[in-house]
Amino acid sequence: MSEKDIEFKTELLKLPTDETADVVSLRKCQLVVNDGPGRGKKLTLDKNLIKVGKRETNDMILTDNTVSRNHFEIEYTSDSFLLRDLGSTNGTFLNGSRVKEAYLSPGDLIKAGNTTMEFMAFDQKVQIEPSARTEYGMMVGKSRKMRQIFSILEKISPTHATVIIEGETGTGKDLVARAIHENSQRKGRPFIVFDCSAVAPNLIESELFGHEKGSFTGAVKARAGAFEAAMGGTVFLDEIGELTSDLQPKLLRALEQREVKRVGSNTPVKIDARVICATNKNLRREVDEGQFREDLYYRLSVVKVLLPPLRDRPEDIPLMIERFLTVGKFNQLPDGTLKVRRVDDDALKLLARYQWPGNVRELSNVIERAVSFVEGDTITKSHLEFIFAEMSHGGEEGTERMSIDTELPFKDAKQRIVEGFEKEYLMELLKRFNHNLSKAAREARIDRKHLRNLLKKYGIPSKED
Repeated sequence: MSEKDIEFKTELLKLPTDETADVVSLRKCQLVVNDGPGRGKKLTLDKNLIKVGKRETNDMILTDNTVSRNHFEIEYTSDSFLLRDLGSTNGTFLNGSRVKEAYLSPGDLIKAGNTTMEFMAFDQKVQIEPSARTEYGMMVGKSRKMRQIFSILEKISPTHATVIIEGETGTGKDLVARAIHENSQRKGRPFIVFDCSAVAPNLIESELFGHEKGSFTGAVKARAGAFEAAMGGTVFLDEIGELTSDLQPKLLRALEQREVKRVGSNTPVKIDARVICATNKNLRREVDEGQFREDLYYRLSVVKVLLPPLRDRPEDIPLMIERFLTVGKFNQLPDGTLKVRRVDDDALKLLARYQWPGNVRELSNVIERAVSFVEGDTITKSHLEFIFAEMSHGGEEGTERMSIDTELPFKDAKQRIVEGFEKEYLMELLKRFNHNLSKAAREARIDRKHLRNLLKKYGIPSKED
């Protein structure tokens, strides 16, 4: 069925947009001489290999007589910077210790002779020219902000760069991650989704890195983790901001050394997987508040993409509705034709004015519910007003609006509401698909094993148990 079979009047939503917003942050690194001859000298590390020494052919030329002609080099590989001594006379020191090779982290001090340099990293905001396209992967949008995101995705998808996707819940971070994978050199290889917030803390290490038989109670056989399962493909670490502090250094070590150790084993396993992360938190702020390791943040945020909330791009709503109605099974009649073919003007105006706290996910749910009410082929304003009224006050079979306990810390109060939503969503999902876990997982766009873990977490029985 062609998308041309659906009618829309998108001129209704020609609203002003913020054309100065930064949508991408690129990590830049520098060497800065902070002690010795040439103090204040800076070099941006924008090549795969940087050489430092007295020789005039070096990228950073030092005038210190105690420095060798070719003293050390820094190689950029797999999103990491590797310091390597070049057989210098006096040696290369990293944070006071002599090294032959070592990975660098922001704030590291490198000493060569009497010269000390600091390895620094910073985020550079980049204004991206918008792409001419209005879709990328499963995402659609004609707004400047979304076309800017499409533009950067076109550039970074074919690379091996690690990406952090930030944005509010429901903005489509999972669609960005999958689009990057599908347009990369790893297309056709595994795309493994790991939700850091959906697995019990004591099981995360096993799920990420795997385990050996007998390594803990319940480990009846050896099992590969997410990184091994994604060999040659991509690991999508959703809600990375929820990763516990004891696991953050283990993840950092795995990313730097490109190897993991299964729980209960001392034998390293080489890994080859691109890493894409997503979070609804501001990770830079989490770092500043001591909730997230700075070295891990630096390692992950080679490219940082910020997805705008739906309320900031209402002109994209008609395109998204068109996509939902065209590809959504909920809008297909038994003969394969579409049940609903258009949304009237007043309905579109109403959708444009709504603030969409649940973003794209909420819009999709509203359209699906509207389709179930429609008798003809058009969604009208009255259909939507009924749905919004139900959402605000609760229907006859609905639940009361969740109360907010302001006596709890913000994080705990928020977690209580999130858990309430997740439990109610899962119960309705199972009911809708008669407890068929495979169908429910496909509809929710989550891994079947992830669904089982969530059911176990909330004590929801399944007919397959």
